[in-house]
Amino acid sequence: MTRNGVLSPVGRETLHDRVYAELRRSLIHGMFDAGASLRMQELAETLQTSTMPVREALGRLVSEQALESMPNRTVRVPLITREKLDDLARARCLIEGELVALALPTLTSDDFGKLRELTRECEAAFTGDDPDKPHRTSELNHAFHFHIYRAAGSAVLIPVVESLWLQSGPYVRAAAQIHDELRDMSGTHHHWALIEALERGDRAQAVKALKNDITRSFNLVRRKLADAGNGEEARAYG
Repeated sequence: MTRNGVLSPVGRETLHDRVYAELRRSLIHGMFDAGASLRMQELAETLQTSTMPVREALGRLVSEQALESMPNRTVRVPLITREKLDDLARARCLIEGELVALALPTLTSDDFGKLRELTRECEAAFTGDDPDKPHRTSELNHAFHFHIYRAAGSAVLIPVVESLWLQSGPYVRAAAQIHDELRDMSGTHHHWALIEALERGDRAQAVKALKNDITRSFNLVRRKLADAGNGEEARAYG
């Protein structure tokens, strides 16, 4: 603080911030399996840093419910549960549906061009044989959705959605694996429907397409939970 009480300029991004951002990005894009233990020493070696910034980053991610602390002082990616799945799906449909409605009147022809470009790239990634396909498709899906959400201009709702996506990481990974096993409908099907509805200015259909896109992934995981319970819904897996 300066003497007159005004905040002083903040310095450049610190190593701690970069470590946190990298772990956060990896979790959002489902790079870790549900139930996976994250060991500080291994993460520090992978990120080529000391354990201190890793410890701090893990603590922040635990506080954001993206990770959970275990009794043996380890940290893990939360298990997938039906309760959390339903909660996340409900919250994401609610908040992201509102952002789509807010964004609709502000989107331009340039925005629609960008959304089509991202969807075509995602389509190509889904059908390709890139060994990094899950990561690539997740990044493109994220870019597609957040291009729309940023157009809504809500400084309050965007961080809420970012937190929900962070907690959804294990479900994103599980859904991608199930999708590959089933060779299910194209992951971009609802993106095209959303673009078309937004271009028509059809708020109801745009929100419906968005919700269909969100619930499709969660439904894949929901069915997996039911199968894991031999006909009765399992409480969790990971």
